[in-house]
Amino acid sequence: MRAVYFEQHGGPEVLILGERPAPALGPGQVRMRVRAASLNHIDVFLRRGLPGIRLPLPHIPGCDAAGEILEIGEGVSGLKPGDRVLMNPSLSCGKCEFCQRGDVTMCVSYKLVGEHTDGTCCDEIALPAENAIPFPETMSFETAAALPLVFVTAWRMLITRARLRAGEDVLIHGAAAGVGVACIQIAKVAGARVFAVASSEEKLDLCRSLGADVLIHSEKEDVVKRVREATGRRGVDVVVDYVGKATWQRSLQCASRGGRVVTCGATTGYNPEEDLRHIFYRQLEVIGSTMGSRNELLAPLKLIFEGRMRPVVSAVYDLANLADAHRLMEARKVLGKIVIRVSQ
Repeated sequence: MRAVYFEQHGGPEVLILGERPAPALGPGQVRMRVRAASLNHIDVFLRRGLPGIRLPLPHIPGCDAAGEILEIGEGVSGLKPGDRVLMNPSLSCGKCEFCQRGDVTMCVSYKLVGEHTDGTCCDEIALPAENAIPFPETMSFETAAALPLVFVTAWRMLITRARLRAGEDVLIHGAAAGVGVACIQIAKVAGARVFAVASSEEKLDLCRSLGADVLIHSEKEDVVKRVREATGRRGVDVVVDYVGKATWQRSLQCASRGGRVVTCGATTGYNPEEDLRHIFYRQLEVIGSTMGSRNELLAPLKLIFEGRMRPVVSAVYDLANLADAHRLMEARKVLGKIVIRVSQ
């Protein structure tokens, strides 16, 4: 099958468009024609190489996909060839203590499609049938491919882990990125006041259009000062920080007494300086979050299918131009998501 893959770590130039073996269909699986995929920061990090992670090479990137079922495996019911589906990228064993209590992202054998397995920047994939989720005929493949990873991540962060409630204040760093766009909308549906932090007027305009209440230009304003002014020096109840090293200390300073700081990543570095006094004296909670369960994906999907939330697609690239999509993401010029059109 046709695929984009890399045989060594490096810049976007290491991405190769070529032929790779088509996936075999196993019991309980479906084989899916990929119509569209989307780009996430993890794709860029894996291409560059991550310390401590040995990635079998060659590797096909891509953690999101939407397409059509080509074939169903033995034991599969409720799905049929021709069904339009998007992919839940989380893979778990279903048997360990964490899976049994519903915390599949804590599974001792947890895998993410596109990180621990070959990904979706290819013509076909095979995946467990429960990971294939039908979506409306009125939605394009490109739109559907922009949904899974960022919305399941944002839902678990805000609703499950940070326990966001109506009437609370939430600060979102990198608010115009894929996860940030999802966080703004989920927080508004939850009844929170949203403080959106972004690095350009164009990005802040997007945040405003999605319902953000307080807009903070990170390149021109003192984020901590603006938050204190807008909250009467109280601080916000929840801080969403997946930026990491560049923003972590400010996140701790922006949180209210007893506030929650939740993180799902560290795009600018994973080893920030930290003043522990902010944590113990003001009794902050620092909460980690990774991906989400099937139910944590179905919850935002329902709202999206009802028209109450939406993905934001910044650009669409053909599979042959995946390297250009990586360059755009590395230039920090993305609003929302970059989608990869794999086939018409």
